[in-house]
Amino acid sequence: MEKRLQGSEVMICLICRQANLGDGQTSVNFARGEISVIVNRVPAWTCPHCGEAFLDEGIAQQLLQEAEKVSRAGVPHLVYDYGHLTENKMLG
Repeated sequence: MEKRLQGSEVMICLICRQANLGDGQTSVNFARGEISVIVNRVPAWTCPHCGEAFLDEGIAQQLLQEAEKVSRAGVPHLVYDYGHLTENKMLG
């Protein structure tokens, strides 16, 4: 990832406080009524000790906006990789 969370050089896991966060990936799940969206391979800061993942604000906002588009379009179930989202907007 290009920058550290909140401009820090190193960030300790907020959940277990046992390890420094490192570059990684995670899956993010959204659900609203009968609609579900799963985005895999999302860039994240991950804890090697407890496995918790944290997203940069820009990535989180992008995912929320895309999930809202999917919800408005009425797509019942969608699973895709984050790289596909950044290369082609899922629902334009």
